[in-house]
Amino acid sequence: MNEKKTMLSGIKPSGDLTLGSYLGPLHHWPKMIEEYDCYFFMADLHAITVRQDPAALRRRTLEQLAQYIACGLDPDKCTLFIQSHVRQHAELGWVLNCYAMFGELSRMTQFKDKSAKNADNINGGLFTYPSLMAADILLYQPDFVPVGEDQKQHVELTRNIVQRFNGVYGDVFKVPEPYIPKVGARIMSLTNPAAKMSKSETEDTGRVTLMDDPGAIMKQFKRAITDSDTERCVRYDPDNKPGVANLMTIYSTVTGKTYAEIEQEFDGQGYGKFKPAVGEAVVEILRPIREETQRLLSDKSYLEGVYRAGADKASHAAEKTLRKVYKKIGFVAR
Repeated sequence: MNEKKTMLSGIKPSGDLTLGSYLGPLHHWPKMIEEYDCYFFMADLHAITVRQDPAALRRRTLEQLAQYIACGLDPDKCTLFIQSHVRQHAELGWVLNCYAMFGELSRMTQFKDKSAKNADNINGGLFTYPSLMAADILLYQPDFVPVGEDQKQHVELTRNIVQRFNGVYGDVFKVPEPYIPKVGARIMSLTNPAAKMSKSETEDTGRVTLMDDPGAIMKQFKRAITDSDTERCVRYDPDNKPGVANLMTIYSTVTGKTYAEIEQEFDGQGYGKFKPAVGEAVVEILRPIREETQRLLSDKSYLEGVYRAGADKASHAAEKTLRKVYKKIGFVAR
């Protein structure tokens, strides 16, 4: 019997998970656990490159774990853990800092974007976090890393680090491949279809979160940006009708209908019928997730058992890689 290939991914608990988070990575993860040996984590070490309210960070980390499970990630079929609970991430992150070049790190698009948004806190962690991200990945020797298009650059940097490290010390790390879902990989803001739907707490006008109640969801979709087209027709045209295209992408991913079927369904009806229909479809797909998350959050002992067991399993796998790295670079064995 062939051994399963390994897959790993994580999301920062720096904001509330959104519809974009779900229709992007989370929607696909439950299908992966049947085919791959999967590790999924709450990337709280990455979250602190931007100042966080401690109580809010703890709340979102546990809420995110509950949402992972509510979205279909069975703890008996995959490894769920909190990043800061597995010390090997920080340890290998430091080592890989010494194998990532200054020029590579300075070219990271997200460093430039976050520096512009947090000009009063351009810290060392913000600059070097791609090395920690490389450590997150390489500790588990994954074959694939599911990422959005905006994260592909980090996987490419990881591959560069692997090739540099392996070139000196031999085949220590496996070279990971980015896995980018073809459908629903990038959901845009409902009020600014040129920007991705954000987890940021300060930008809530264009987002729907997994914990929003039906009334809040419907309100967001009813005020969603469409276009100034006098025809007001539902047609998939990302270049000229990005708002409508975004709504169609959401509706298609939620219902499984093709763009042609959606165009036919709303032919001649205009946006007044289309936007509430998208909202109602989203309400129904998120309802069981919200309700199950609330149930899980009321059972703190269960969640504690899940993240502790996950950290133990992840740490065991990660330690094998870290020991090999330490031996190769010349550290004395403990």
